[in-house]
Amino acid sequence: MSSSIKRIGNSPRWSDIVLYQGVARWVEVADDTSDDERGQIQQVLRQIDQTLCEIGSSRQQMLQIIVHLSSLQSVDELNRQWDQWVPQGNAPVRACVQSGLGGNCLVEMVIEAAVVSGS
Repeated sequence: MSSSIKRIGNSPRWSDIVLYQGVARWVEVADDTSDDERGQIQQVLRQIDQTLCEIGSSRQQMLQIIVHLSSLQSVDELNRQWDQWVPQGNAPVRACVQSGLGGNCLVEMVIEAAVVSGS
């Protein structure tokens, strides 16, 4: 494993993905924040899948997800979708907190996943 840090899509303020010692870290928010909680959660889970594919990882290799919700009233909807999305027997560590998210953003997820391939 390389000890160098690889940044994908970095800007003066943040990187889209940071890879270090076989672990990728990134954040997902809904591309379309005009959606309700259900739609934004669906978007974020779909975007996580896309990023996992981009970096050569998978749902089975997710290590941790920290979920920020604008309201904890969204937890039931999150759990409904989460339980269908997370591979049985391969759930990552998860924390769910209420956060003051900006604009119409209702959900933000911070993800860590193992990357086995040479991405």
